[in-house]
Amino acid sequence: MQEIAISGLLLIGLTAIEVTAQQMPAKPRVDTKEAKIARALSAAPANIAEAAKIVDRDENGRETVLREGHNGFTCFPGHPWVVDDISYCANADALKWEEDWHAHRPNPTNTQPGFEYMLAGGTYRSATDPYATSGTPFTEGPHWIILWPFDAATTGLPTQVKLKTGTWIMWAGTPYSHLMINQRP
Repeated sequence: MQEIAISGLLLIGLTAIEVTAQQMPAKPRVDTKEAKIARALSAAPANIAEAAKIVDRDENGRETVLREGHNGFTCFPGHPWVVDDISYCANADALKWEEDWHAHRPNPTNTQPGFEYMLAGGTYRSATDPYATSGTPFTEGPHWIILWPFDAATTGLPTQVKLKTGTWIMWAGTPYSHLMINQRP
């Protein structure tokens, strides 16, 4: 009986890994500048993408400007074949929030809500831990984010992942909680 339970758990785990792998795009042989720009632009509504700056980040975090912009948004092509490396477009407040998060500061220091668009969808490592390095990834469709502390207790908003539609608080209970809105704006 115990062998059957272990076999069942193994099958469930392998199925989850297989489903996630099927949802992740394959790494292209050559990732051209044009492909990176197209991927970055696909993350935002057309009225934002058309005038946004486009910046590529390599695996070491070094940045290369692929196109200048003039509307206060910066779009990144990401690497959609890598978990947590999503194509997105962000305003300056969102970039400040991200800088604080990556530096593991105790709290974000942006003074206004940050806005990010991820209309090409993406795969995340964790819905509860901002610094997770393992776990079963989950994939969300088109969404946008408000980077500002949201508290489930005072807002009444859910903390459960909403993969297709709906709004929920990601990383609830942490200083880096934020609002996920699963739809196109």
